[in-house]
Amino acid sequence: MSTRTPCAGAPLDLAGIRGAVETCLADYLDGKARTAADHRMPSEVVDALRAFILGGGKRLRPLLCVCGWHAAGGTGGTAAVVKVAASLEVFHAFALIHDDIMDRSATRRGHPTVHKAFTRHLRPRRSRALAERLGTGAAILIGDLALAWSDEILHTADLPAGHLATLWPVVDAMRTEVMYGQYLDLLATGDPTGAVEVPLKVIRYKTAKYTVERPLHIGATLAGAGSHVLDALSAYALPLGEAFQLRDDLLGVFGTPKTTGKPVLDDLREGKHTVLIALALQHADPAQRETLHLLVGNSALDEDGAARIRDILTATSARTQVENMIRTRCTQARHALLRAALPAPATRALRQIADIATARTS
Repeated sequence: MSTRTPCAGAPLDLAGIRGAVETCLADYLDGKARTAADHRMPSEVVDALRAFILGGGKRLRPLLCVCGWHAAGGTGGTAAVVKVAASLEVFHAFALIHDDIMDRSATRRGHPTVHKAFTRHLRPRRSRALAERLGTGAAILIGDLALAWSDEILHTADLPAGHLATLWPVVDAMRTEVMYGQYLDLLATGDPTGAVEVPLKVIRYKTAKYTVERPLHIGATLAGAGSHVLDALSAYALPLGEAFQLRDDLLGVFGTPKTTGKPVLDDLREGKHTVLIALALQHADPAQRETLHLLVGNSALDEDGAARIRDILTATSARTQVENMIRTRCTQARHALLRAALPAPATRALRQIADIATARTS
């Protein structure tokens, strides 16, 4: 990817942006590996984080960060904004590693989660219970390290004087919002009801603001955006972020594990209070409702039980309603782009991202 802004009207190279972020991440982690070796620190710590960060992911937040910069009329070299975008991916690694521990997930992106990988690494000379406890502790520390390193990348992004001070309140807001969203998700887990307000609030903070709105704001703030640009980006971001998570909820139950990289039983076994489950409980007859209460949140749920849940989600039209909600929110995001009067290359890129984020299968 070029380190200069594209010519006026030229389309943004999303693949090039993604490639530049990947290179930035790889170079940074290579440096950390060399430092660890120089100080004779355990190599598996950096190796695990490198494998997790570079082993997959959509890079949606970094892409949106750079698009936000272009949307606000950013000019000159893109090296600094790419580095800031890369810091968001390292922060996201922290969030995912800890999220997998809280959800007791065994796989992520088709590979063992960090805590499971370390449990296996520690198992040969320890009891299973001790290996699991130590593996979880190691993953917590590696997640914490990702959080610290995301800060370090921001501080070394060579931003112009004053830009970092302007940026920090937006970064702090993003971090605070996702923590509250995660906490609300924890509170609702295991006790799903027919109230859609609860999962929609979780979606707003854990996904819509964290995944779409704040990355756009961070990039736009680097370009000196005023409130009118930030508001226009929010009008696009919030419905798109909600659509993104609603799609994720559907994939978590109806997806194909080989494609999604995650089992389709995890959310059901955990008893996640999603919009999908809430709508099913709203429209279920007494027998269907009893079945949902019996099976959703059952840690021993098998594929036959999951199939019964899926049948109810389809029969109650919950699946169809969620698909309709996705379409409605995607349309709202597209209309917001039409009203925003952003630079044409940024508008085209954001429209493309909206299509990818809501029509995905993984």
